[in-house]
Amino acid sequence: MKGVKKCIIVDDEPAAHYVLINYINQNPRLNLVFQAFNAIEAMNYIRENNIDLMFLDINMPEISGIDMLKILSSPPQTILTTAYSEFALESYEYGVLDYLLKPIDLPRFLKATERFFASETTLPLMEKNWPQSITVKVDGEFKDIKLHKLNYIQSFGNYVKIHKNQKICLASISTTEFEKLLPEESFIRIHKSYIVAIDKIKNVDKDFVEIEEEKLPIGITYKRQLFDRLRIN
Repeated sequence: MKGVKKCIIVDDEPAAHYVLINYINQNPRLNLVFQAFNAIEAMNYIRENNIDLMFLDINMPEISGIDMLKILSSPPQTILTTAYSEFALESYEYGVLDYLLKPIDLPRFLKATERFFASETTLPLMEKNWPQSITVKVDGEFKDIKLHKLNYIQSFGNYVKIHKNQKICLASISTTEFEKLLPEESFIRIHKSYIVAIDKIKNVDKDFVEIEEEKLPIGITYKRQLFDRLRIN
């Protein structure tokens, strides 16, 4: 079948393999080409073969799924499968597609694989040629703001407070206008008054996002989008 993608399962539990094999076999666009029961087996196979998608457990003996992602220089697209929700934010740092909590049901599995196929049709961030900095008016002068130093943006009347590396500057621009300048893959609005850099998020609870020891409120109308982006159920 045209467009079939090669996938592998990496999990130390045979029961988890059984569930995933059943789900994969129900999707004609996926072809299971290898099963590994530890990270070493998986890494050896990945280094010798082209893989499109990996279903990866986190809790494995000797080398965890997270450690495996750290070791591989170019891991395949990855959907994490785990019984533990506390790794969700850390896993996001490694560009995982989705985070499935065990026991995994079929609808949630299908949603994750649809996200994978959707990602195949969009360009990665580096290929979209997003700017590395943006220019805004600060203290009457136009200044370049490096995006990698940006932690979050805070509304302040007709201005915005730009929080970066424990420094704050005031820019003559509205929050909505500023949001349009930011790459959507790297920043997200969490409240009518706050836009945050996703990779600077340290912790999330039901009402707050923690960045640089600050707790920023999550607006009720932005909560679902935020949790979907961070793969939080």
